[in-house]
Amino acid sequence: MAERRDWLRPDWPVPARVRAVATLRCSPGGSALPFGPCNLGIRSGDDLDRVAGNRAALVAALGLPSPPVWLQQVHGTGVHVAKAAPGPAHGPEREPVADAAVTRDPGVVLAVLSADCLPVLLADRAGTVVAAAHAGWRGLAAGVLENTVAAMACDPAHLVAWLGPAIGARNYEVDATVRDAFLAVDAGAASAFQATRPGHWTCDLYALARRRLAAAGIASVHGGGLCTYADPVRFHSFRRDGAGSGRQASLVWLAGPG
Repeated sequence: MAERRDWLRPDWPVPARVRAVATLRCSPGGSALPFGPCNLGIRSGDDLDRVAGNRAALVAALGLPSPPVWLQQVHGTGVHVAKAAPGPAHGPEREPVADAAVTRDPGVVLAVLSADCLPVLLADRAGTVVAAAHAGWRGLAAGVLENTVAAMACDPAHLVAWLGPAIGARNYEVDATVRDAFLAVDAGAASAFQATRPGHWTCDLYALARRRLAAAGIASVHGGGLCTYADPVRFHSFRRDGAGSGRQASLVWLAGPG
């Protein structure tokens, strides 16, 4: 696939058969403002026919081997194991309820949607298994990354992770509910929070994810440093745009032989 400015390409040390891309707000699509042009979320409030058209355009533009396995994300810790199978593409009624997906089958495209939450892509160094996880604060605190790593069923030391676009700490203020959820599991997570006003802190999702991945045994973590809130040209942001926010997607798959 030719490099295009319409997409964000992960820079991570994985085998060539591991393919990954993240869409941008300005990727090809037909959604009208404030969602457009490229909104891939069917639960964002956008016209469903336009979103369906955007999803079809994504498959065509990237030459994907199959339509992505879209998930019904619920800010939880469920992991869907996706397998290659004949039949119709996943439609809204067939979306697995999960916040992460794993596959070992070539040609199965995994996808997670986000608009401030942190997308995390994972692959093993041998190029035999890939995963995609949606890590908002609830799922991240509850263990969605740990569950995803477990579902990959390989030595975590052989895994590589990429952190996609998420809201940056400077623009992400939270209350004690969020901070306490992380500190209850990891007292050291306090370093990812900086006090702003009484009962409120900035929250560094990237730092929290790195801590969780390191604790799970993953030393090779790449990406991070982008801020969806601060970059309205490239990224959707629910905290910035509210009900007018669309969703971008982070995708990963294994290419087949040949």
